[in-house]
Parts: sequence; structure tokens; C-alpha cells
Amino acid sequence: MKTDVNKQVLSIILGGGKGTRLYPLTEKRSKPAVPIAGKYRLVDIPISNCINSGINQIFVLTQYNSASLNRHIKNAYTFDRFSQGFVDILAAEQTSSNPNWFQGTADAVRQSFTHFQDIDFDYLLILSGDQLYSMDFQEMINHHIEAGAALTIATIPVVGKDATGFGIMKTDENQKITAFIEKPSADQLPEWISETGEAARKEEKNYLASMGIYLFDKELIRDILENGTGLDFGKDIIPELIKTEYVSSYQYAGYWTDIGTISSFFETNLELCSDIPKFDLYSPGTSIYTRTRMLPPAKVMETEVDKALLSDGCIIHAKKIVRSLIGIRTRIGRGSEIENSYILGSDSYESLEEILENQSQKTIPTGIGENTLIKNAIIDKNVRIGNNVKIIGSSALDNQETPLYTVVDGIVVVKKGVTIPDNTVVA
Repeated sequence: MKTDVNKQVLSIILGGGKGTRLYPLTEKRSKPAVPIAGKYRLVDIPISNCINSGINQIFVLTQYNSASLNRHIKNAYTFDRFSQGFVDILAAEQTSSNPNWFQGTADAVRQSFTHFQDIDFDYLLILSGDQLYSMDFQEMINHHIEAGAALTIATIPVVGKDATGFGIMKTDENQKITAFIEKPSADQLPEWISETGEAARKEEKNYLASMGIYLFDKELIRDILENGTGLDFGKDIIPELIKTEYVSSYQYAGYWTDIGTISSFFETNLELCSDIPKFDLYSPGTSIYTRTRMLPPAKVMETEVDKALLSDGCIIHAKKIVRSLIGIRTRIGRGSEIENSYILGSDSYESLEEILENQSQKTIPTGIGENTLIKNAIIDKNVRIGNNVKIIGSSALDNQETPLYTVVDGIVVVKKGVTIPDNTVVA
């Protein structure tokens, strides 16, 4: 059974709050605008999943630091003029009837709903802007229709140690959700074991977790938002709906991860460097779309490279790059070594004249200098790192905040646009 998703589904991508757990990457940008995999932004993941599923009416709801996200959306997603497709930003706005900013996930959709009134759709697909996965939403939509559900929640099996960080649910033999709890404590978990399938049981994934992906019938979500006061889907809306409506679980079997912290962001990106990564960037039919930059190929000279992703426009003279991602327009000087790190790159090149001027003024050029060692670190965009610098993250480092960098869980995060002088040591 197929449905024409182009006409029937409107997709809403929630941009999240302040993104404090991803600080300092979210100090000057919203969470969906954080770069991932060298050349993409987090928001490209749900947008690409929508486009690959035939859904091309998409709103991105945001509230904090949205300027760079606005630019990215404007430059990346333009549909044919004869198509009704769009990807638009809806920022939180104060009005004469509502002076408040978004107070939660459901409140964000409620405040924005007036902008959906003139769009013809039957189903509202609500997505998160900080997850890495590849899903055919067509299959979820067909499941929703065949089940006759009012709301379908995408779920994924998880192990006990992860279950306390998610909304956990129980289902009957027809995948109808019968109970839901938001972030249960460890002592509550024995009551929430579910039938997750043979493959999941072998991996001790005995709990069904919400992926934060919801498919609502239009009239139901309209009634909930107009006549209810719930601010959050997980905490307020879903527990009440289960009591009165048919809420279905669509169990997803593929790779999915939430990118809500510096540690998860770091490990998720470095995992892409594996021989066979859990998330496949190269699979045909599941392309990730992003801004077209017309950059030249990466240029590598006398560099030992192993398990690394090199993005467009890089100029690399490094001695060694191991298990690292190198973002767009990155320049790395001779003798430098990059290991277990993510270099986010630069927004622009410096011309030869600017580089020579920098040298005469003893200004460090954009990029990474010579004979520098970077290990277990994230280097944000447009950073200037001098010669003979050592930046080495490890569990021996305490969490700390400085004007130039932040240390989180042993990972050194150099802030966007800062200058690290020659001979600096962070270790």
C-alpha cells in the first residue's frame, strides 16, 4: 500500500533549545547548524531523509543563534519553481497574542501552527534536528495508515544502560503502545522490558525507546494544540494520548544515534572513519544533501593518511592524519600530526597576498601551522593555530572553560574563530 507523500505529509524539524550540552559548538550557532562529517550540517540529515522519502514540504523550527542556519538553508535547498516543495525556517516570534518564546517541543509546533494553515496535508511528521540515521519515512507512513493509528512513534531497541536517557514504552502484540515513561530510573527498568525481536534480544536490547520521530493525523494534532496546554510531546502529550487514542510503535532496525553531547558528537563523527562505519555515507539512494560550494578537490602532499575523511578544498602538507575528519578548506602545515580529531574547517580561503601580509605582520594564518600535534580534539571553524602547538585531549584533563578552548570529558574543543599562539601546549 502506497501513499502520495508529496501531497499528504508536512514535515517539521525541531531545532532544539540552546544546545547547552553541545557548547561551545553552539556558542555562535544553533544546534541544527553544527557541522558534521566534514561537509554537512546536522539539519541536512532529517532534510535528506525527507527528500529521499519523497517529502518536500519542510519547516525547520528554531529559536537560538539561527543566522548561520538561515544562510545554510537558503543556499542549500531550492526546489524547482514548478514544484510546491520548500524548506523554510520558522523562528520563534513574539506576537500580540503570545509574548513567549517556545517553551517545549509541543509548544514550538503550537506557536508555529498558524503558518501551516494554508498547506494541504493529512499527516504531520515531526523530527529532531540532532540525530544521525537514514530512514525511509514512506515505510513508517504506510505502517501508520495500515494500523489505523492516530499517532505513530518511531522506536528503537536499546540496552538497559541507555534506557534511562529516553522515553521508554511497552506495546502489545499489534505494536499498539500501552504504556510510556519518560527517562525511567534504573530501578524502574525491570517493569519496562518489551518484546523487541530475536536480533535485538541477542544484543540485550530489551527496551523500546522513542526516537523523537512522530507521525500525527492532522486533525488530531490540531485538536491537541488548540485545546490542550501540554508543552512537550514526551512529558505531556504522549502519556495522555495513549489513554484515549491508538498510538502505534514503528520499530526501526537501522543505525540511529542521538547527537546531544560533545562526547556523542565526537565519537559519532570519528566512527565514520571506520573501515565499515555504522552509518553509510556512500550508499546509493540515501544521499545526504547540503550546500553546493563548488570547491576544488582536496590536495595532499607527503602525508601519511589512514582512516580519515578529507573534505573538499583542503590543502594538506601534514606529516600524518589518522582516524580524523578534516573539514572544508582546511589548511595543515608541514610536519603536523592529526590523530583522533575533527577539524571543522574554514568558511573562506585566505589569498596568497593575505598570507604574505599575515607573515609580515606576524599574524597566524587560518588553519593549522607547522610541527603541530592535535589529538583527541575538536577544532571549530576559522581557527588560527600556530607552529609547534600541542593540543592533546585525555581523561587526565579536568573539565574546564577558557577564552580559547573548552575541555569536556577529556575532549579539547577549540572555539570558533580563536587564535592559538605558537608553542602553546594544552595537555
